[in-house]
Amino acid sequence: MQLPEEFIAKYQQLMGDEAAEFLASFDQPSHSGFRTNPLKNGQPLATIDQARGKVPYVPTGYYGQVDGKSLDHVTGWVYSQEPSAMFVGEVVDPQPGEKVLDLCAAPGGKTTHLAAKMNNEGLLVANEIFRKRAKVLAENMERWGATNALVTNESPATLEKQFPQFFDRILVDAPCSGEGMFRKEPAGIEYWSPDYPAECANRQKKILESAMKMLKPGGVLVYSTCTFAPEEDEQNIAWLLANYPAMAIQPIAKAAGMDDGRPEWADGNPALKQAVRLFPHHQQGEGHFIAKLQNMAEASPAVAKVKKKKKDKKHQRSTNRPDKDQQARFTEFVDEFMPDYTPQQLIVFGDQLYDLPAGAPTVDGLTVMRPGLHLGTFKKNRFEPALAWALATNPEKTTRKISISHDQWRKYVHGDVITIDDDLANGWYLLVCEGHSCGFGKLVGKTVKNFYPKGLRF
Repeated sequence: MQLPEEFIAKYQQLMGDEAAEFLASFDQPSHSGFRTNPLKNGQPLATIDQARGKVPYVPTGYYGQVDGKSLDHVTGWVYSQEPSAMFVGEVVDPQPGEKVLDLCAAPGGKTTHLAAKMNNEGLLVANEIFRKRAKVLAENMERWGATNALVTNESPATLEKQFPQFFDRILVDAPCSGEGMFRKEPAGIEYWSPDYPAECANRQKKILESAMKMLKPGGVLVYSTCTFAPEEDEQNIAWLLANYPAMAIQPIAKAAGMDDGRPEWADGNPALKQAVRLFPHHQQGEGHFIAKLQNMAEASPAVAKVKKKKKDKKHQRSTNRPDKDQQARFTEFVDEFMPDYTPQQLIVFGDQLYDLPAGAPTVDGLTVMRPGLHLGTFKKNRFEPALAWALATNPEKTTRKISISHDQWRKYVHGDVITIDDDLANGWYLLVCEGHSCGFGKLVGKTVKNFYPKGLRF
């Protein structure tokens, strides 16, 4: 790999005798991996059978490739993720019932990890400032079957006004110079310059300032990057500790091959050793830096009331409760399809029905891509269930399901109708292939009409 001369010189100076081995690692192949989804009702054995072994520091992590058109991937039983990046979710370690923020969340690898650890209990706000990336994030959370997640498309500066001292845990997986991903994404080298890490560090400080306003006293902040640059790593944590005296860096249990943070690359504070560096010449993965801090401040007596923003953005939508007719149509569907389903907070965006997670504040005034679980669409005189609800549904929880073969599933994701032999009542059914909830179909006679979204068909 052709690395910039300034990059080589920088790390030769920083790493000394270790530099040759470090720089040689850029010519080695990158490592791929995937996590399995404990929110689903089984193990993705077809994908696991192709794995090259377990990732030792992630209970759900494996080394290996994922087929993007496989049943396991399309139904959210696996998520393709680089092995080093998996460790971030383990460090955040959110607990069921907590309020958690992933501030720079797209495309969703770390966010899906957090949702799994929370067991869909509590509130997970996943934010991405760039709209196209926020759409990808929302799609990945939908496929994963996350029901406790709010996906927003806002700046950190906007969110800080909406959520003052609100979150138990915040992950800032900061946009960075990407040095740790050079061998996986060589195009990143083109953007690198000697000044680029310092530019990124300044942006990261602003993001951290917003994060600090949203962190509860006693709350945990995890900061991570996929770069080797001290300006963006140890030096930013040193800056945070200097400017927020209540913040204390916490130890991270390191697995074999993981390195301590480097105090000598910042202000010499020995506490920086508590951070973790993942170097590609020491373990099977790309470059990462992770630090964990806790807000040791005592709880404030009161938090200022949030003023609602004016609804002046074209992508903002106000929410309403379902009206009597909408409630009746939804209740009729639930009674027939899943009588034990108890929604938390039903809200309507236009003609779309969502189940807002418990503990979520009002979303009016926020640019929201996914306000909880998408349940379906109100059409004229009927309710049409959404794919997201199907993907979040355990087949054992519904009274109406049809088992389909793998060949029939292929037809389904291609957009074709499916013919069945069973004598069943007409109406909506959950389609299940090899234990995987795949989507909804509407049975008319012996034909299952296809409602798989056109934009996802292949």
